[in-house]
Order: sequence, then C-alpha cells, then structure tokens
Amino acid sequence: MTITTWYLESHDPADLRPAREPGADLRFSRAEMPSPLLSRFMHGGEVGGDWEGSDGLGLSAEQWREWVDHPGRETWVLYEGDTPAGHAELDAQPDGAVEIAYLGLVPGFLGRGMGGHMLTLALERAWDLAGRWPDREPTRRVWLHTCSLDGEHALANYLARGLRVYEETTEQG
Repeated sequence: MTITTWYLESHDPADLRPAREPGADLRFSRAEMPSPLLSRFMHGGEVGGDWEGSDGLGLSAEQWREWVDHPGRETWVLYEGDTPAGHAELDAQPDGAVEIAYLGLVPGFLGRGMGGHMLTLALERAWDLAGRWPDREPTRRVWLHTCSLDGEHALANYLARGLRVYEETTEQG
C-alpha cells in the first residue's frame, strides 16, 4: 500500500479561513490539568481509530505522562453538550512553532460539519498559545501533518482553513 503524507503550515494568523459554525451546542475547552488518561482515551480508538489514527496506543503510562506534562503542550476537547466529540493536542516547539500534533472527531460526530469548526478553533488556540505560556515565544508558525490513511476530508479541510502544503512524501506501507 502506498501512503502519502502531507506537511502543512501557516505563517500568519490572518491566513485562517474559519469554517462555518455547525449550529450545535459546542464548546472547545482546554484540559487545565494534564491528563495522560484523557489523552490515552481520546487516542484509544475513539478519535481516529477508523483511520489507523491511534498511533499512541503503544505508549506506556510513563510515556503518556511525559507527553502531557511537557510545558507548552495542551489538550483541547470539543464537547457537544457534555459529551466529548473530538480533541486537539497542541505542541509548542522552539522558534515560535506550534504543531497541531493530533486532531480528530469521535466517529459518532463525523459528517456534521464539526471538523472544520474544531480545526478553526485549534488554529486560533495555536496562534495565541504564548499568551497561556509566558516563557514561550509568540507563535510564528503553525504546522501539522496528515496522511492518506486519515479521514477522506482531512486534507481538504486543512487546505480550506488556509494551511499550505510545504512537503509531501510517499512511501510503501
């Protein structure tokens, strides 16, 4: 099987083209206390499981703790009412870069226009991340990657929000 990976980025928050709001009772909340259990749960097939997206399942409890305890890493959860509908994990990196390390919806919430809205919110939070972490440089670049194993609309969603492909790789999987 051939797997294509696209690396996308933005260097200006003004490039963001917000998605329409889906009209549901949604809120996007930061997990104030880093929780390896929350991140593990969201990765454990709830988000991305249908698309081989559960790449963190082999991590030990200590590795999950190290992941969430890293300064400048944030877990954001999209809720519809009181039900988790998806999540995003932001990873502040050197030189003002922020990676959207994970982004995805729980399968029952797919196809309802929430993905573009959640990506919009995640991009906004990536751009203002330094305001929550005073020791961090202001964000100068937001980036992420997706691959041909992800949901069929993932790449189109990223492009529609104003991200640009800066690298593409192909490998046999």
